[in-house]
Amino acid sequence: MTKKIWEASLKTKNNSNLYAFEKFLLEKHNIKFNKNYKNLLNWSIKYSPDFWSSFWDFSEIKGKKSKKKIKRSKIFHKNLFLPGSKLNFGENLLSKNTNEKAITFVSENGYREERSWKQLNINVASLVQFFNEIKIVKSDRIAAYMPNCIETVEAFIATSSVGGIWSSCSPDFGVRGLVERFSQINPKLLFITDQYFYNGKQINIIERLPEILKLIPSIKNVVIINYPGKKFLKIKKKFKRQKLFKWIDCIKKTTKEIKFNKYDFENELAILYSSGTTGKPKCICHRSGGVLIQHKKEHQLHCDIKEGDNVFYFTTCGWMMWNWLISVLASKASILLFDGSPMYKTNDLLLKIADKEKITLMGVSAKYIDALRKNEPNLKFKYKLNKLKTICSTGSPLSVDGFKYVYQNIKKNVHLSSISGGTDIVSCFVLGNLYQPVYLGEIQNKGLALDVDIFNDSGKSIRNKKGEFVCKNPFPSMPIKFWNDNNDNKYKKAYFKRFKNTWHHGDYAEIKQTDGFVIYGRSDTTLNPGGVRLGTSEIYSEVEKFKEIKESIVVGQSWDNDIRILLFVVMNKKYRLTENLISRLKLQIKKNASPRHVPSKIIIVRDIPRTKSGKIVELAVKNTIEGNEIKNKEALANPKVINYFKNLKELKY
Repeated sequence: MTKKIWEASLKTKNNSNLYAFEKFLLEKHNIKFNKNYKNLLNWSIKYSPDFWSSFWDFSEIKGKKSKKKIKRSKIFHKNLFLPGSKLNFGENLLSKNTNEKAITFVSENGYREERSWKQLNINVASLVQFFNEIKIVKSDRIAAYMPNCIETVEAFIATSSVGGIWSSCSPDFGVRGLVERFSQINPKLLFITDQYFYNGKQINIIERLPEILKLIPSIKNVVIINYPGKKFLKIKKKFKRQKLFKWIDCIKKTTKEIKFNKYDFENELAILYSSGTTGKPKCICHRSGGVLIQHKKEHQLHCDIKEGDNVFYFTTCGWMMWNWLISVLASKASILLFDGSPMYKTNDLLLKIADKEKITLMGVSAKYIDALRKNEPNLKFKYKLNKLKTICSTGSPLSVDGFKYVYQNIKKNVHLSSISGGTDIVSCFVLGNLYQPVYLGEIQNKGLALDVDIFNDSGKSIRNKKGEFVCKNPFPSMPIKFWNDNNDNKYKKAYFKRFKNTWHHGDYAEIKQTDGFVIYGRSDTTLNPGGVRLGTSEIYSEVEKFKEIKESIVVGQSWDNDIRILLFVVMNKKYRLTENLISRLKLQIKKNASPRHVPSKIIIVRDIPRTKSGKIVELAVKNTIEGNEIKNKEALANPKVINYFKNLKELKY
């Protein structure tokens, strides 16, 4: 039964950005909605070009807006919003130039530093001058292998200011995972940290640099950033083909005020990566104008972020929510960056920080809330969190127990906004709003101007039933392209293969009678532990190095309100799956892929299902262990093998 657990007061609704936008539409276009989200949503979908054009004006995007609202195309992703418009993404993020706080950094061990808006402007200007000196120009790719620190943000803003294309991975990526991504885009410049820390452990990153430069020859310049608050780790090796710079030297330049060139709305901003399930990760290239206007819409209309707010999202710079967080600066709000383990020394470390730093919006993964629920069941409003207005949950579906825990233990009067989207759109399809109540276990509604729906296998719209998550209308934050994707073949296959001219997102979901959404996880075989999408190929490539193992298959299993990774192995003759071998497997995967890729269970099986063409079938195994129907059994060369995966005792605990 649907249960309402929170609703904003009339005063909160009247003071919201959503209501301000509604009044703006009334004044400019004589359209009235009376604080009815459904009516506003329907108008924004039906007249989406008008919506986006109006929101540009309302949110005061810096740039030159085209009079033309859309360039239509019969091909879904070729529709262009506000064609001919020009802006500078970096200029929009440098929205203030005062002595007020713009960014705060806090590490797991409590080290803290701030950057004012004025100093942020100065440092970005210095970096822009440095870019000019090393001949970085529009469309050059700049890569970052960095922790979630202020310097990473400054490098990103500087990159977007000169029209460059940003791409980042966090230090928990192994060298192989990094190279698989960056080698595809041929970056000219690499930002790299000397070290990072996780759960009290120091990890030397700079020692990986020689291998990285050997495997990515396009890198000509390297900027090394000292981890905040720690002694600099020097690299002893000298390089003949690359120039190395210390961060401190790059920001000591005599600075001039940045001359912000205006670039097309479609200008490339950043490359994010798919999980790499079926091979090398796809390089998803996003447009500056589309990302900016979509992020500002989500921040201001859905999360009610205002000037002077202080926003914190627990993320790394290898996840799309990092890009989402940094864009908050464009709304004249400050941001807080945290780096390290969210439960270092104390389970409620992030809540402690949020309270101390007077955070107004706190974003975490559903997995974090669930971990708190298990480890701190009696938290019971330990922190006052007086300034906290919104808690966002993303990454994986937030359980009913997670919803209850927030309101029973963290804060009673708070907007719990579960949100869902993806790297593909570097934003959200469904999220919250202050006009509607929060219902137990549900995401509130569709994002404005997004015609989101649930289809059955036949492509028919359904309600109160599980099905495929789709979007039926174009939107500005669609990727421009995949890098190195001839004729958009990979792009079309990723989103438009399932349903004609309709975006297929790959989530398994349901629309409830409240118009709220429940996301049940990925409908494909992408791994999603803790809400972070991971690919299986990175695990396979490490397992293949072991002579003891003949072949393997990796799947995700729904377990305890999350997803756990299972590795099934077929052993070569004369070898056994010993505890020593299991330990070595896990260590190898952790080292060369990431800690998140490490399987929870490694289990022996006699054989692995495959198609008649020899391709292993992960989805068949996943459906079997979760008790779901196996579709297209006739496509399997060895359908009887499925039985090996039924009722395994190892999966009952």
